[in-house]
This record gives sequence, structure tokens and C-alpha cells, in this order.
Amino acid sequence: MTMEIFNQNNRKLISLIALILQTTSIVLVLRYSRTRKAEPYISSTAIVASEFLKGLICIILVWFETDCSLNRLIKKLHDEIYGKPHETLKLTIPSGLYAIQNNLLFIALSYLNAATYQVTYQLKILTTALCCVFMLGKKIEKHQWISLCMLALGVAFVTWPSSDEGNKRLSTQTPKSWLQQFIGLGAVLMATLTSGFAGVYFEKILKTGPTSVWVRNIQLAIFGTIFGLVIVYIFDYKAVMEKGFFQGYSTVVWIVIFLQAIGGLIIAAVIKYADNIIKGFATSLSIILSSAVSYFILNDFIPSLFFFIGAMLVITATFLYGWERKVKLIPLNDQKR
Repeated sequence: MTMEIFNQNNRKLISLIALILQTTSIVLVLRYSRTRKAEPYISSTAIVASEFLKGLICIILVWFETDCSLNRLIKKLHDEIYGKPHETLKLTIPSGLYAIQNNLLFIALSYLNAATYQVTYQLKILTTALCCVFMLGKKIEKHQWISLCMLALGVAFVTWPSSDEGNKRLSTQTPKSWLQQFIGLGAVLMATLTSGFAGVYFEKILKTGPTSVWVRNIQLAIFGTIFGLVIVYIFDYKAVMEKGFFQGYSTVVWIVIFLQAIGGLIIAAVIKYADNIIKGFATSLSIILSSAVSYFILNDFIPSLFFFIGAMLVITATFLYGWERKVKLIPLNDQKR
């Protein structure tokens, strides 16, 4: 029993660390891919490619689960996907929302500077908590609500633009009208709503059935690819027909696609072994790591007083959230005595 708990805690810790590293990498590489001087790529096609790649990776993982037997793999996929149409169709809701969310975030980044985008998008933590309460029946204690608010405030401080030249350059690359700012804010706010609802909905599906997390991701990838292609057809059909589906693709773009694909798998593992609120904490901590990499490696960021205040708030909020959980164990120890 002790070993089982230890292994479960190890899986949770590994998945959280992997999520922090992946989220940091995708932010830095994606930023570079959108700002470098090269032929631009169509973001909607990159989303489709990442969903397709995620499905292929999951099929390989299921193949390993079936002892590398092709016949067992085909049978398992047939039984779990084709043989259970009702269970499979449940994934249409989160996959559709994820497709919309990913495209909304690209729109938001087209109209908002990085600081405004990052701060506003952290509202997904609060929407996730609310969805956990109403959809999963989880009880959020006062300490947790305080930690969530503290986390959002800390991230706001961390991503607050300073007066140094590097941050001025990032936040004022292209003048935006008030209408464009409004569109950007609307897009990122809609993304926080879809992120919270889709994440908790997917968590509920993962934790209420025996189906493998990798099979669930195959189902998610199937519908995600379909919804992504629909979005490409509606918004980028003309551009695709003129220069092709993979126009502007380079090594950097393929790295972005790969990181996006494995990000979905890491998030699924976090949801399986932890919960969706902890996923929000990991994502927020990755913003601090991104800032550190920008300062020490990319040399395009100088930490300000706001950064240090925000970092302390985020770290404190993380410990506060964990401390609340430990408090629950005290009555059990008292009863044993």
C-alpha cells in the first residue's frame, strides 16, 4: 500500500515537472516562430498537424501496452473506439472546445502583447476551479480560494511589463487600435472559458471509466483533427489552396507542432494523476521559468520589482494550496491515537 502511494506520488511529480518544462518550451519556441523573419505559416494547419501527431503517438503507446502486438492493437482500438460509440462521442465536446481554444489563443496573440495575454489567460485557473465545483462536486476551501487569487495576482505581477528596452520592444512591436485590443481580449477571455470547461469535462471522463488515457487521447485526436480541418476550411481555405497546407513550415514550426502534441499527452497525465487546478499551477510556474530563460539565455528580459513580488506570491500560493491538503490528515492521526 505504501509503495503504491509512493509510485502514485512519483507519477504526479514527474507529470507536473514535464508539464512545466513543456509549457515553457512551447511558449519560447512559439514566440520565436511567430516573430522570426521568414515565410509565415498558417496557425490553424499547425493545430491540425499537432492533433494528428498526438493521435499517432498515442497509437504507438497503446501498441506498447498490448505487448507490441498488431492484432491486439487493432482489437483494442476497435473495441474501445468503434465498439463503444457512446463513449467515443463523449469526446466531441472537449475536442471541439480545445480546437476553438487553440485558434482563439493564436488570435489573441495577434492583437495583444505578451504581458497582457499571459495575465489575462491566467483567469483559466479560476474558471477551472468553478467548473470543478459545479461539474465534479469538488469542495474548494477558503485556503484554496485564497491561494487561487494569490496565484492570479502573482502571475499578474510577474508578467507586468517593466520599463526596460527589451520589454518595451516586445509590448510595442505593432500599434493596435482599441478595436483590435478588444478583439484580442475577447479571444483570450473566451479561451479561458473553453479551457476551464473542456479540461474539467475531460478530467471527469478520464476518472469515471476504465478506458486507457492513451485511448481517450486517440479519441480526442480524431475529433480534434476533424474540427481543426473544419476551421481550416472556414477561415484559411483560400490561403491553403494558393500556397499549400504546409506553407511556411520549417524545423522551428515542426518543433512547435511536436511540443503542442506531447503537451496534450502530458496534460492528460496530470489530469489522470492529479487534478486540473494543479495543472493550472504548473502552467503558471512555467511562466516564471520562461522569464528566467529569457533573462539568462535569450537576454531579452530584465526582472523588475514586480517580477520578484509576483514570484514570491506564486511560490507562497503553491505552498498554501499544498498546506491545506495536509491539514485534512490531522483528524485521522488524532483518531488513531
